[in-house]
Amino acid sequence: MLGPLVIASAVTAQSGDTTPEARYVMDAGTIAGMMGQGESRELTLRLGSWLAPTGAPKADHFMPAGAKLGPSVPLETPPRGTDDLPADFKRPKGRLLLYWGCGAKAGPGQPVVIDFAKVAKGQIPPGLFSSKVPADPGPTLANGRSYGQWPNSLKSKNISAKSSLIGPHRIVGTYSPEIAFALDQGFMAALRVRSNDNADGSTGLSWQGLGNATGYHAWVMGGKNMGEDGSDMVWWSSSATREFGGGLWSWLAPATVARLIGQNIVMPPAQTSCTVPAEVRKAAGDMMMGFLYAYGPEANFAFPERPKDPRIAWKPKWTAKVRYRSMAPFMPGMPSMADMLSGRSGEDEAGETPQEQPKKCKPRGLGGMLKKAAGAGC
Repeated sequence: MLGPLVIASAVTAQSGDTTPEARYVMDAGTIAGMMGQGESRELTLRLGSWLAPTGAPKADHFMPAGAKLGPSVPLETPPRGTDDLPADFKRPKGRLLLYWGCGAKAGPGQPVVIDFAKVAKGQIPPGLFSSKVPADPGPTLANGRSYGQWPNSLKSKNISAKSSLIGPHRIVGTYSPEIAFALDQGFMAALRVRSNDNADGSTGLSWQGLGNATGYHAWVMGGKNMGEDGSDMVWWSSSATREFGGGLWSWLAPATVARLIGQNIVMPPAQTSCTVPAEVRKAAGDMMMGFLYAYGPEANFAFPERPKDPRIAWKPKWTAKVRYRSMAPFMPGMPSMADMLSGRSGEDEAGETPQEQPKKCKPRGLGGMLKKAAGAGC
């Protein structure tokens, strides 16, 4: 039986409120195609609870038919492991040159140079990753008593480019109350990034605006040998201030994005172009890769809903959050990905790009470490 459908409402803590028994987070992303491939979808489901399971830990998310994932997908409780670096991890030996801001020329005080030979073993250089952009991790294996996630090792279908999330959703498990809500927002549209080499040595970036984007952020990474032999790596951020990575690579709430726009950290939704300074290309050479993020809307649900009277304590049984974003990889100076889509295969056009279970990654060198942190591979 379908549980109570609730209306989206802001979920924030107030004095006297209690922690929900269960928290659910759906992260729904669109990834533009690269090198002639069609766009793909990413979907991550995570259920966290303070309750112990009744019997074996088990949970299922019952999807609308448009998701094309079958009647339900299983949420698996993974084994508790470690996030320690692999034994063969190679400590970065080179330097990292930091540039930031849109413009043909780099601003004053750039680049900031981080010499990893002078950084203590196992330490992250202070100020490398942004501390002004909060990242909400949501439910994890470490911050609750019970936990389940998807994708996982259990047999189930993969999300495809033709999947839709619109419709009723229901989550049933042995360690949480039943969760039910309905979505009227599907995946965001795909971004199409175009880049061009300017006569002054800078690189122009442009993209089509997305109607439901709340803001944009771009970054570029490069190096003459991607830091593999101790050579310099270059990292550029579109932020007008020195802000790199951290929460900027995560899923950001609209209110957070609005604040970051006011601080000139995130580009406003009306902006559809940015110039990468000439110094970045000169230092990095032709080996550069980048990502453009479009932060999207967020839907919040809870049962029971927050009382309208602030004097009444709110004691929700569960909360659910659905976060959206769209992102596009690009190679500065290379042809537009949109211009290359005509060469994609029939399988790509069918939208059957599979979403595989995340695999353990062994980053190599400075370039590998930064790309892993960005979710862009090893």
